[in-house]
Amino acid sequence: MTDPSSPLRTSHSPTRPLRIGNASGFYGDRFDAFREMLTGGPLDVLTGDYLAELTLLILGRDRLKDPSRGYAKTFLGQLEEGLGLAVDRGVKIVANAGGLNPAGLAEAIRALARRVGADVRVAHVEGDDLLHEPGRDWGPEVLTANAYLGGAGIAACLRAGADVVVTGRVTDAALVTGPAAAHFGWFAEDLDRLAGAVVAGHVLECGTQATGGNYSFFTEHVTKHVSGQAGGEGVFRPGFPIAEIHPDGSAVITKHPGTGGAVTVGTVTAQLLYETGGPRYLGPDVTARLDTVRLTDDGPDRVRISGVRGEAPPPSLKVGLTRVGGWRNEVVFVLTGLDIEAKARLARAQMEAALAERRPAEVRWTLARTDHADADVQEEASAFLRLAVRDPDPEAVGRAVSGAAVELALAGYPGFHVTAPPGPGSPYGVFEAASVDAYAVRHTAVLPDGTRLRVPAAPVAASAPAGEPLPVEPPALPAPLPPGPVRRAPLGLVAGARSGDKGGSANVGVWVRSDAAWRWLAHELTGSRFRQLLPEVARLPVSRHAYPGLRALNFTVDGLLGAGVASQARFDPQAKALGEWLRSRYVDIPEVLL
Repeated sequence: MTDPSSPLRTSHSPTRPLRIGNASGFYGDRFDAFREMLTGGPLDVLTGDYLAELTLLILGRDRLKDPSRGYAKTFLGQLEEGLGLAVDRGVKIVANAGGLNPAGLAEAIRALARRVGADVRVAHVEGDDLLHEPGRDWGPEVLTANAYLGGAGIAACLRAGADVVVTGRVTDAALVTGPAAAHFGWFAEDLDRLAGAVVAGHVLECGTQATGGNYSFFTEHVTKHVSGQAGGEGVFRPGFPIAEIHPDGSAVITKHPGTGGAVTVGTVTAQLLYETGGPRYLGPDVTARLDTVRLTDDGPDRVRISGVRGEAPPPSLKVGLTRVGGWRNEVVFVLTGLDIEAKARLARAQMEAALAERRPAEVRWTLARTDHADADVQEEASAFLRLAVRDPDPEAVGRAVSGAAVELALAGYPGFHVTAPPGPGSPYGVFEAASVDAYAVRHTAVLPDGTRLRVPAAPVAASAPAGEPLPVEPPALPAPLPPGPVRRAPLGLVAGARSGDKGGSANVGVWVRSDAAWRWLAHELTGSRFRQLLPEVARLPVSRHAYPGLRALNFTVDGLLGAGVASQARFDPQAKALGEWLRSRYVDIPEVLL
């Protein structure tokens, strides 16, 4: 991947760990994080992840309004102060905030540097934007088409002396593999080392999710890390994570001293399972084997990642396609007190009659029974009936729906009201994944002096069709726990979970914290049991993968999220709380585990 004679230009030897921090897990993350990370302790590289499937749709619409935009504007705001701090401390900045216009962002950073008096060399990586590539037809109304590039372009920019590197759509882990490869002089054939950096990058990419954010066992951290103790900010404001990358590809995940949250084997396990599928974690730099990862406690707020094995990357690159899928509208009726089911039937019948003449292409009703009998608070006596409609024609979901709902105000069920005034329809997006030959993408590093360097694709291995990972032999499971007394209780008393989205699919990672609990979970939570506990997924394809080294199971549910987060196909459009729903379900748990 790199020329070993040209390590990343930092102030310390490439034989010592490279400290890479993260200051953004998404477009809209904590604005002050750049300053916090630059002033909180020593760093060599500061990264920021701004792109997600939904973000590219947003940036695509920005670009339609103004072709000079298409990048994450908040990043520039963070650099107003952060750029000078980074220069003073010798910290390189690497971010994918370039979005659909990395060249435009690089030029804006140069202008900012001149304005604030910072002497920085700026480079960018491009070639991922395939929307207007000759000979490619992505289909009607595609707004963005971006290949997921690896870290080699970032490495080339850093080797050329760049202080700031901005990219378009690279993999989230590339923000770590690029600096690590440049610094240590790794080649493309250093698969295990690159795989270790990919795993570290995956842990860092979502920011504070690695340091206690969105963590199933957060109540324990609230007890142990109360806000303000030991000079930190407790679990209420987790610090951002840092990976100390070693020359062999192993890493230690940590955070700046005195910052909130916690880095534990549990928090790192949770993030490691987030938005992953099977044991082979495909990427343009390397295929990382998640079933080889080992996590060990390395001291307070320090977790070591080791043992990661790497394989050659697949011959194709993932391409993310976004388009406007149509128009949607939503009305939420509030049903209070007695006769909830009858009130729901009346509202539904009245609305269906009003929509009969021009019924939207998709009409979905959901009744959430959040009401309690004999409630002391009116809201606790209420249930919610949600109507969601979609159609290619905005007229079919606009006034036709909102007007029909408003007209029921004095003619509907007793106590009629809605959570918000019905409005016009709004566009919704669709995300689709495609693939292209890795050698056909013009991955280009634009160096600080303007030189354009074509970055070759990494040597690839044979793969399953369409770049799908080849199957892995299922691991041996531990012997089941011996029979004994059980208690009916929530799964979450013994198991943590982390869930998320990948296009229209959702994943749920479930882990436990003792060998005894693993002996039970590995045999209790089968695919069929998973479907029983989550009836919404009963008719959908579910795959299960076991990771004994992490005491974890990972489930993928295909099709649960429709056409992706931007389509808002369900109540929880990104499946963020799917794992917490699973933890709340009651199962027969051996008393020895409780």
